[in-house]
Amino acid sequence: MKLSFAVLLLLALLFTSAFAISPAPSPSKFGCNKKCELRCSRSGWRDRCLKYCGICCGKCNGCVPSGPYAPKAQCPCYRDMKNPKGRDKCP
Repeated sequence: MKLSFAVLLLLALLFTSAFAISPAPSPSKFGCNKKCELRCSRSGWRDRCLKYCGICCGKCNGCVPSGPYAPKAQCPCYRDMKNPKGRDKCP
């Protein structure tokens, strides 16, 4: 009885993990490192800027505004991403 319950539980876990939500695409897949280097080149908080730019770039399929002062309107996905406090997530 205990063995069959354990087997059913294991099968249920395997089945549900097959349908788990996939993570955001890898930022390097879209050339985000170079784009974010340019975007964050004049930032006073360079490490933080690169981190969040990479996250946003990956989620937006490689779309990053073209320079440090370029308007975020160039990439609507990048522009519209907000943090839990409702502020801009992307630098």
